[in-house]
Amino acid sequence: MAAPLAALLVDLGPLAPEHPIEIIVGIILILLLTWGCAKFVVPRFETLYHERTETIQGGIERAEKAQAEAKAALEQYRAQLAGAREEAAKIREDAKTQGAQIISEMRSQAQSEASRITANASTQIAAQRDQAVAQLRKEIGGLATTLAGRIVGESLDDDDRVRATVDRFLAELAEQPSHGQAVAEQTRAVDPA
Repeated sequence: MAAPLAALLVDLGPLAPEHPIEIIVGIILILLLTWGCAKFVVPRFETLYHERTETIQGGIERAEKAQAEAKAALEQYRAQLAGAREEAAKIREDAKTQGAQIISEMRSQAQSEASRITANASTQIAAQRDQAVAQLRKEIGGLATTLAGRIVGESLDDDDRVRATVDRFLAELAEQPSHGQAVAEQTRAVDPA
């Protein structure tokens, strides 16, 4: 058996061991090294490999979960945004309605105020007209009595009689169709200025 081994070793050239014991010791050392690696190193590699796999797998799951949460948050944000837009549109419509209502109320208040002012003005105008007519009657009566006194040549100082005469004269003038022109002509005749 040593001969075939020696023939094999001769074929290896300069790498061939000189003693066959070196081959046996080398094989034993390789077996011990293999057993040591299988006993200590490989389990440690296996543990590290499983930890790394679990870490990567957990990271992927966490990333997928985070992505799902982000997608849900985005959908919720979009829903809230749509709700906010609807609410803003509703607020705008309410504001328009309230604005139109306020304008309508202000117009009605302005119309009622204008009506009140017009009524007050009409009352004041009527009172001033009545006052002017009374004053005009008094002045016309005074002028008429003065003119009548000049024509008759007597003083007409009796106020009751003069007032009755003036009232009768003015009533007759009111019955005539163009009493305004006649009064104006008589006034001009009495007081040409």
